[in-house]
Amino acid sequence: MDAAGGVLEGRAMATTFNMLRSNDLIWSFVIDNYLKGKDPARFDLLFWNSDATRMPKNVHLFYLREFYQNNRLAKGEMVIDGEALDLGDVNIPIFMQAGETDHIAPHNSVFRTARLFASKGNDKVQYMLAGSGHIAGVVNHPDKHKYHHSVNVGLPATLDEWKASAERAPGSWWPHWINWLDHVSPGKVKARTPGDGKLKVIEDAPGSYVKVKA
Repeated sequence: MDAAGGVLEGRAMATTFNMLRSNDLIWSFVIDNYLKGKDPARFDLLFWNSDATRMPKNVHLFYLREFYQNNRLAKGEMVIDGEALDLGDVNIPIFMQAGETDHIAPHNSVFRTARLFASKGNDKVQYMLAGSGHIAGVVNHPDKHKYHHSVNVGLPATLDEWKASAERAPGSWWPHWINWLDHVSPGKVKARTPGDGKLKVIEDAPGSYVKVKA
């Protein structure tokens, strides 16, 4: 990070995540593209996967030390700007999506986090388990009719108990999420039109910043 000017390069972070699933995200490409000479498959999610970003050195070290090594947020010992953070104090509606094969945010860890949010009586926390992994488990348009999702309005003591009484449905979890949103926040508003407010339109989407190369 020092050699890179005080930042963790996005490519380094991406490589770390790829190594967590090296069979799928490293060696499959070595075999097909290098050894067999095949052209890389065109797969839109891989473009998203390669859109990494840098992280400042001090932020990354704090993140690893406090959130992972010392696990202070889960213990209720995290202090930011003099304020102690306790997830149990959060009482707003929370929808937590997890992916069955997510290698970055394992679904058992997400379940324990949901339990932390509900630890002081917040009954508006819902944990939902989707098929697939970190990207495809999230970006799953209903029209594709892919994967599945499981729902259980309760948060029992263990993930095994949750799974035992959960209801599994085919397809995307998005419709269930929309129904949940309509329940906790009824009604709709019209989409905003860029330029109608105080800020003027600079240029068409997606914006020239996406073409900037580091």
